[in-house]
Amino acid sequence: MNILLPPKKDNTSQEISSGNRQITIIGANGAGKTRFTDWLINNMQGRAFRMSIISALYESREIDSLPGSIDMLYKETSERTSILRNENVSQAERLMSILFQEEIVNLIAYKMMLSDNPNAKLPSTKLDKVIDVWQEVFPGSKILIEGGKMLISREGDKQSYSSMKLSTGERAVMYYVGAALMAMKDAVIFIDNPGIFLHQSITKSLWDRIEQLRPDCTFIYTTHDIDFASSRTDNTVIWVREYDAVANTWDYDILPDHAELSDDIYLTIIGARKPVLFIEGDGVHSIDSKLYPLIFPQYTVKPLGSCNKVIEATRAFNDLTTFHHMDSYGIVDRDRRDDGEVKYLRTKKILVPNVAEIENILMLEEVIRTVASRHRKDENKVFAKVKATILDLFKQEVRQQALMHTRHRVKRTLEYRVDGRFNNINSLEDHINDLVKEINPRGMYEAFCREFHGYVAIGDYQNVLRVFNRKSMIPSSNVSGLCGLANKDAYIHTIIKILKQNGKDAQRIRNAVIKCFGLDDNNLNSLKIEAQQATKTDTQK
Repeated sequence: MNILLPPKKDNTSQEISSGNRQITIIGANGAGKTRFTDWLINNMQGRAFRMSIISALYESREIDSLPGSIDMLYKETSERTSILRNENVSQAERLMSILFQEEIVNLIAYKMMLSDNPNAKLPSTKLDKVIDVWQEVFPGSKILIEGGKMLISREGDKQSYSSMKLSTGERAVMYYVGAALMAMKDAVIFIDNPGIFLHQSITKSLWDRIEQLRPDCTFIYTTHDIDFASSRTDNTVIWVREYDAVANTWDYDILPDHAELSDDIYLTIIGARKPVLFIEGDGVHSIDSKLYPLIFPQYTVKPLGSCNKVIEATRAFNDLTTFHHMDSYGIVDRDRRDDGEVKYLRTKKILVPNVAEIENILMLEEVIRTVASRHRKDENKVFAKVKATILDLFKQEVRQQALMHTRHRVKRTLEYRVDGRFNNINSLEDHINDLVKEINPRGMYEAFCREFHGYVAIGDYQNVLRVFNRKSMIPSSNVSGLCGLANKDAYIHTIIKILKQNGKDAQRIRNAVIKCFGLDDNNLNSLKIEAQQATKTDTQK
């Protein structure tokens, strides 16, 4: 049986194959995910089984009236036996009562079997499975059943204690496992916010284990947790964009295959309602991830690591604009790229600053002056000393820097030129020998040396920042000490703090960085127009 999806705004609808056992409904807050799920449940023809940890753990007067739900099973079981009493106030408590009821019935049946067969084995129950999985998730803890009560024993503790003292996350695991086991055969299990109350380290493995316990069931998750959505390995993702309450229709799509763009990147983007900006570095330690969200607050900033990943992700995501209708941009360090490479990247919506690397952005004149004045230092004197130090450092390393630029230029040229077809090895050798003469690495190196010495001679600080790759530039320049700060970390922290406060000083820094990227203002419209013009030119060609 295929799963019919709700009506779309254009009055069409879609189906998902019954072979899809993992379905994730995702979208921004307020997009209509809950109503989308409710529509599915109401049209599931008795196969729907609902799990909500929020409803389960706390006292609620509302009863889940779905056939086969925990509440309905509890009601039916209470009517059949005098063992259960109608005093459990939460769905989680009702679930545990049902499991204990089954345990008691099982033990009585086992006792009867023993009278006929002394070698009879005690059958496994749902409670046994709950205990096994719970102890897998929380190694070092054990569940004991004594006197009809569930007790918890911790490794190293001499005494056990009541299960009522379990943490919310521990109780959530018990509920999820037990509820999944109670679902009817071939059920479509709906899980609302499957990661809530759970630590990220156990969420993926827990749901993998639960899915293994019920291979007959389909699991439909509703979440805005991007990490969880991307953790499903055989997953169909439905992106809910918007709900029209009057027409009772949705704007949604089933995500297409996007092998060139990883799940976590794609889902991060669709989970936000802002255009995206891919950057280098990681999301925790890199300067990029701390600085760029404050420079471009109107964009969803996504760190990807290497520059190649940024370029590829930007290209791949922009290839899908007919699906998501959002602009995507990238930022990569300039490093040793020449003007031709920079111009090409800009046409592909890749921003490249007019400085060599991210550290150099923090050494821009206006940034230094702002930090210095913020700490009541003479910004003219501070910048003059920093400039003199940087020019001197660069002068000492001119030949080394020129060699690195030459190596990069030669490598790029060879990549572009060694692309012909050759009939034999002799033809390839001749081609390469001609390229060496044509490229003239020594001449190129000497030209870089003259260019760089020229910058030093006229004190061209801006162009030195453009070509000078030196990760230790901030501590080597003593800009921190001159600004009255302890070290590099304190200097960077001050810049980030200024930007977060969003005052006049923040605007001063932000404008300097925006200008460094060759943009008109604090948005990417100028780059967008440039890319559109380039695309138009390519089409005409």
